[in-house]
Amino acid sequence: MYQYSSTPTPIGTIYVICSKDHLVRIEFDTEFLQDNMDGLYLYAPEDSLCQMVITQLQEYFAGNRSSFEVPYNLDGTPFQEEVWNALCNIPYGEVKCYQDIAKEINRPLAVRAIGQANRRNPLPIVIPCHRVIGKNKELVGYAGDKIGMKEELLKLEGALA
Repeated sequence: MYQYSSTPTPIGTIYVICSKDHLVRIEFDTEFLQDNMDGLYLYAPEDSLCQMVITQLQEYFAGNRSSFEVPYNLDGTPFQEEVWNALCNIPYGEVKCYQDIAKEINRPLAVRAIGQANRRNPLPIVIPCHRVIGKNKELVGYAGDKIGMKEELLKLEGALA
């Protein structure tokens, strides 16, 4: 059984989904919840892990948090998890290009695969895939078609003027 909660943010409502002990997923719309409801999700009580995540997200959007301290459980391929762990090393307010990440994980030819791993990141913002940009310094790809969100997140962090 999973719990969920939501919070309004400058980029829209964010939904967090948690197990009893771990953050499992962050979503930007209700489609995932609606498609997967089947009694799997209950609204989280005030003292839950979901509420702790919501509080940290609110602090982030208020400019009072640059990293997250929540237990999470990644569910991806070994390659995806390697990429997601590398993303966590990109400091707040900085960006790297896909090629940089590929080199850091010793897979210099895996640039497109890095992009696919980013696209499948289950914990956007907490695992900062928004900090990855194109080689030409242009903003490319974020949560499917949500490039405007990426721009807003990078502005919030001071990585874009």
